[in-house]
Amino acid sequence: MSIYFSYQTPIKLKHVKRIKQLLNDIAALEGYMISSLSIVFTSDEYLLNINQNYLNHDYYTDIITFDYTSKPRGRIIEGELYISKDRASENSSTLAIPINIELLRLMIHGLLHLCGYTDDSLDNKATMTSKENEYLSLF
Repeated sequence: MSIYFSYQTPIKLKHVKRIKQLLNDIAALEGYMISSLSIVFTSDEYLLNINQNYLNHDYYTDIITFDYTSKPRGRIIEGELYISKDRASENSSTLAIPINIELLRLMIHGLLHLCGYTDDSLDNKATMTSKENEYLSLF
């Protein structure tokens, strides 16, 4: 049961212990257990490179999630979240919220993907946003 943070770009993440506990709690509420979760904070350019090379997408994004859970899918989470500090900073300015809250929202978003949620339609996106807001309120 491990959550690791790494930084390709400098960032001051606050309340790391509380964040890890929240992510573990969210996984449990969704019926999962985190075995291994790496959260990597990057720049726009770093994340764009991943998007182009691994997903064949040529655009900036705020998060990319890689699911390494064995198939068929069990109730164990193993994955990586790559989060753009630049996109998070821009989102936090647009939404007039602290960057640490936006970073936490992105972590929750990625974790929800690892729990099987998708945002590939308006209905699915609304469900994910609702879940993000619900879980953010626990922090």
